[in-house]
Amino acid sequence: MSSEVRLERDDRGKWRAHTTLRGRALAFNEFLNKGTAFTAEERRAFGLEGLLPHAVTTLRDQVALAREIARDKTDALERYIYLASLQDRNETLFGRLVLENLEELLPVVYTPTVGLACQRYSHIFRRGRGLWVTPEHRGRIRQVLANAPSRDVRLIVLTDNERILGLGDLGAGGMGIPIGKLALYTVAAGVHPSQVLPMSLDVGTDNESLLADPQYLGVRERRLRGEPYETLVEELVEAICAVFPRALLQWEDFKKGNAFALLERYRARLPSFNDDIQGTAAVVMAGMIAACRAKGERLVDQRVVILGAGAAGVGVARQLLGAFSRAGDAQGAVALLDSQGLVVETRNLRDEYKRSVAWTEAQVASVGLDPEREKSLLEVVRAVKPGVLIGASATGGLFTEAVVREMAQHCPRPLILPMSNPTAQCEARPEQVLAWSEGRALVATGSPFPPVMVGDRSRRVAQANNVFVFPGVGLGVLATGARFVSDAMFLRAAETLAHCVGERDLADGELYPRQRELRQVARAIAEAVARQARDEGACPELSDDEIVERVGREMWQPEYPELVSAAE
Repeated sequence: MSSEVRLERDDRGKWRAHTTLRGRALAFNEFLNKGTAFTAEERRAFGLEGLLPHAVTTLRDQVALAREIARDKTDALERYIYLASLQDRNETLFGRLVLENLEELLPVVYTPTVGLACQRYSHIFRRGRGLWVTPEHRGRIRQVLANAPSRDVRLIVLTDNERILGLGDLGAGGMGIPIGKLALYTVAAGVHPSQVLPMSLDVGTDNESLLADPQYLGVRERRLRGEPYETLVEELVEAICAVFPRALLQWEDFKKGNAFALLERYRARLPSFNDDIQGTAAVVMAGMIAACRAKGERLVDQRVVILGAGAAGVGVARQLLGAFSRAGDAQGAVALLDSQGLVVETRNLRDEYKRSVAWTEAQVASVGLDPEREKSLLEVVRAVKPGVLIGASATGGLFTEAVVREMAQHCPRPLILPMSNPTAQCEARPEQVLAWSEGRALVATGSPFPPVMVGDRSRRVAQANNVFVFPGVGLGVLATGARFVSDAMFLRAAETLAHCVGERDLADGELYPRQRELRQVARAIAEAVARQARDEGACPELSDDEIVERVGREMWQPEYPELVSAAE
């Protein structure tokens, strides 16, 4: 927080705010504003008398009214704009509203509505939130970071805007993703809103429609690349370490090559991770573990086909191969396809990061395919006979009826995960997958879908959403002060998430918890990640009881803080 506000927690975890702010300055502070819930005593003590209507309401009253206003807005983008405005003026009310209405409002705060908000960003912009770093700031990025509204930043989500969801390069509009992800950290994991910072590395855009848009708010130049880009990122990382030395950094929506390179270059320099690579892999792994529980099979025996070889697809392949390798007696296999077909090591692979997951000629030949010829998805499915099909292609409709029927022909209960979002980029709609598999498929999607009728019963479509993983990982790291974030922590997160699904839900083909359970899931994952951090020596030695206590204390409940007048 700024020097005008000092937040602290008492022994019961309740927040208290010491502040010199008074009057309109206090009412306009998004962390301290209570609106009409300022008590009569607070209005007298802090110069608010006459600035508010007479009635004193409760937070519960305010939530009910805000929910009513949100529901009155039938257009999803208008609802997003309203919630963003509410967050800008009252973080506590925003957090409480979303927390109490998770299943209704998460699709607005994040995917799929956030994708449209990012596309329309320059046209719906109301108020700056977070920090933008541009090439013009070179040599003084540290001073720019010092302009952040809070001095106690613990969690940063950073994007360079080049690969926003499945929508590509959205330039300055990509800022909607860090804002949305951090709202989820606050709501799901209870990270205090004053401790988070959305950040955009705006290095231009190659999106022609944005460059031609007279309303575009970003850097109106071609995207910075090569050595100038790398040195700018280096200065930014150095500045983050200097200005926010206790911060965890989440790399978000960087295009594949940069995503892998930056993660490997900096993960030992500061605690950091890439949600597209590691978070997506953990979510998929959790779905596979849950599916194996439902089918009575071993994870290490699964044969998997992944469509899409970007950050998400390669990240999933790497984690699965690592799990198979650690098992020793694994029979599983992972085949990866990109836009050119099956990824084989003898191909002219321009992307170096694909080599670790490419098939050898011998593997290709072992399933009866010609290593020299391009292979379609249907051909690969027919040859590999997978029990698992994962979509990370960012292209809608690629899981065709022929592909799904081929899977269902050789697998009694195929697991099919069309992960791409927003909704238009989903590889297949769940009702299609279930119809083409005669209702036998286990299916979960990256975007939200309504229930599907299978025969005479309604079947919930579970969402394979990274929101089940990254808030808990972040909370576990922050609670322990872990010095690094390891792949093993994400494996623990996946295992924990899978076991948050009850037996009855598994029997109904549901592979992930309900979104209303996000807080419980985040806490369970945070405790598991914290134990893994301790076991790896990434943090001080802590007992299991100390970990539970630390995680609990870190979780902010969206309640108004007690205000204490501080001396000037």
